[in-house]
Amino acid sequence: MTEQINQPRRHFMGMAALTVAAAKLGMTSIAHAQSATEVRIPATAPGTNTSFASLKQIEAGLLNVGYAELGASDAPVVILLHGWPYDIHTYVDVAPLLATAGYRVIVPYLRGYGTTRFVSPDTPRNGQQSAIAADIIDLMDALGIQKAVIAGCDWGARTANIIAALWPERCKALVSVSGYLIGSRDLNKKPLPPKAELAWWYQFYFATERGRAGYEQNRAEFARLIWQLASPKWNFDDATFNRSAAAFENPDHVDITIHNYRWRISLADGEPKYDDLEAKLAKLPSIGVPTITLEGDANGAPHPEPAAYAKKFSGRYEHRSVTGGIGHNLPQEAPQAFAQAVVDVDRF
Repeated sequence: MTEQINQPRRHFMGMAALTVAAAKLGMTSIAHAQSATEVRIPATAPGTNTSFASLKQIEAGLLNVGYAELGASDAPVVILLHGWPYDIHTYVDVAPLLATAGYRVIVPYLRGYGTTRFVSPDTPRNGQQSAIAADIIDLMDALGIQKAVIAGCDWGARTANIIAALWPERCKALVSVSGYLIGSRDLNKKPLPPKAELAWWYQFYFATERGRAGYEQNRAEFARLIWQLASPKWNFDDATFNRSAAAFENPDHVDITIHNYRWRISLADGEPKYDDLEAKLAKLPSIGVPTITLEGDANGAPHPEPAAYAKKFSGRYEHRSVTGGIGHNLPQEAPQAFAQAVVDVDRF
């Protein structure tokens, strides 16, 4: 899930209110620059698609990555990154829309999900933020992709943020649900107000061995609860949930999940080879690539307010609030809005 709800507030409280632009596609916008409108994504009901036609596998760095690919092989590339506890089906409706709009769309399973596997049994099952971002750079190298529009939500949004901040030459543009999500372990050591701490109940659960055992035994039930809390107005059916829940049966899923949340609050160490990357991220670097951030009007997960992170995006930037009871898993709940943001940011 996303980084601590008031971490950005600690750094960005007192920012001036941003200019509110005209509503588009049922969304209100807070913008530095208006998005282009040359390509209009058609109205698409969530759940129009239920699966990807096929999956591919490729060895990329530490992983053998499972991924879906749609669109022409020589088209401009979009990489779509899922979060926890979700999977590539977050983009099951978005990907076809973007392929039809003229993109090559890559949707990988992150480490610990679906058909992605570690090449070596000796590789640490590390969930720290920079390791996941490095995986995506390795995937781009393996696929021969020099530069792409990178878009994500939840862990995927954080990963996309990190790539845009540390490898801007690889990121043409960025779409990020819930905005700026790069984390700082030093900030995470500081206590939050009780209500904010309550929202992170599962992080504290995962800090215990009882929590690890509970997640191991009840992955599907746990994920379903998170879906319901994070998207209280999303009436997903059992079939929709079960398609994603299958990805949590990955043999590394529990280890990656537990390490991620323990690492955030300094209860688990990262790998030394990522220290330089984490030192850069600890400074909460600005992102200069063209960016659109998105937020649903019914997001029940911890998330910062848009005004708290707007100035972290130093390039051309726009924020869109997506209405209609849209929760945390925005791409799956509002695929048209998400796909339109990708098309628009590519034309900034």
